[in-house]
Amino acid sequence: MKVTRPTPAHFGMFVFDLDKMVEFYTQVFRLTITDEGLGHNFGNKLVFLSATEDQHHQLVLSAGRSEKSPVSTVMQASFLVPDLAELRWNREKAESLGAYEVRPMNHGNAWSVYYFDPEGNRVEVYLDTPYYVNQPYGTPLDLSKSEKELLEETYAMVKDDPSFLPLAEWQAKFRQRGAGRA
Repeated sequence: MKVTRPTPAHFGMFVFDLDKMVEFYTQVFRLTITDEGLGHNFGNKLVFLSATEDQHHQLVLSAGRSEKSPVSTVMQASFLVPDLAELRWNREKAESLGAYEVRPMNHGNAWSVYYFDPEGNRVEVYLDTPYYVNQPYGTPLDLSKSEKELLEETYAMVKDDPSFLPLAEWQAKFRQRGAGRA
């Protein structure tokens, strides 16, 4: 991965049941275990997971989440998928492994499925649409519709918004503005 400035690259989560959560993330996201062992600083067992061959990990799961922590401090862990078929597959697989409060959303610029993993961490799985519209923005998403129907529905939803742009045009403007500048 080539970076030119500080770039979010991976995240870690403390979990109650490490084996259960490793099973969930390896099966739902098809992540590969790259390493595991005892952490030197705090003594918890760590499992490193990767989705790519060129990065050691994008997710670290750590045993040792306190039983006194009733709510996850993770706002959401987001995973980009390549296409609508993968978004649908992920939703079904996650539900089969204990994900709950599954909520598909159309953000105009992305089609997302939100859910809580078996330990209550919010996960978002999404793919970009060819459109840009200011965020936050969202309506329920009906994943039973065809990709053509969803594209038409999304376009109709965002085309009259004052912030609407084709995604490529927004990306060009963002590059000109200088991504990463304050």
